[in-house]
This record gives sequence, C-alpha cells and structure tokens, in this order.
Amino acid sequence: MPTTRRNEPDACSLLDTDHRHVKKMFKTYGELAESRAASAEQKKRELANEICMELTIHAQIEEEIFYPALRAAIKETDLLDEAEVEHASAKELIAQIQNATEIDEKFDAKVIVLGEYIDHHVKEERNEMFVKARAARGLDLVAMREQLAQRKEELMEEFGATA
Repeated sequence: MPTTRRNEPDACSLLDTDHRHVKKMFKTYGELAESRAASAEQKKRELANEICMELTIHAQIEEEIFYPALRAAIKETDLLDEAEVEHASAKELIAQIQNATEIDEKFDAKVIVLGEYIDHHVKEERNEMFVKARAARGLDLVAMREQLAQRKEELMEEFGATA
C-alpha cells in the first residue's frame, strides 16, 4: 500500500489555517445573528471583535512578508494588486465594525458582508496565489512560514490576544 508523504508545512499552509479558523468564526457569527437570545448580542460583539483582530493580524503578516516576497518572485502581479485592494476594503469594514456603538441590523450585515469578502479573497489566494507561490523559484515558503508565525505571535501580543 503506497504511503503519501506530506510536504513540510509552509507559508501557504499557515495562512490557510488562519483562513479556516476565521471561516469557522464567521459561521458561528451567522448562527448568533439568527439567534433571538438576549445573550447573543454580547457574544456577537465579542466574536466580531475577535474576527476583526484575527483579520487585521492576518492581513498585516501577508502585507509585510508574504505579498512582497511573492511580488519579487513572480511575473504576474495582478493577483497581488487585487489582494491588496481587497485588504483595503476589508479594513474599511473592520473599522466600521470596531467603531460601531450598537449592534443593529447594519452591524450584522457588515460582519456578514466582511465574511463574504474574506471568503472570496481566500478562494483566490488558495486557488491562484498559493499555487503560484508554491511553483515560484527561489521562494522558500518553509522558512517564510517561520517568519509569518513569529510576526503573527508578536502582533497578537501587541493586540493583547492569545494564540
């Protein structure tokens, strides 16, 4: 029976783990948004804040480390330009969510739309960007994974989060 050897975890696998984690949080938020329980309001606020923090840190490590390295390693940079524009749009929504004084229908809509933006962004990264990154010559994604993990840890401490 043949055994499949898995490749060593790399930068793409670290970023994808973040993607899956945030997707679960958005799913939980969607369930809370449909809940009529009084306790759901506080839970939504806390979860929305956690989602925003995770996405802020994730975007920052991509922008500081992953995107510049990928931009230097591949010829077609349209994907990276689009990703940076998507990050900017997401950051605007994140700011609106974080600055909201009350949780109303618009608050839920903003979190849900943010989830849809992120879902679209993740699909492009997973299906196109990660494929190009793994095929790029001279890009050490295994070493980059360590850089990303270290920077993520620093940012989480800075934001007062727990890993």
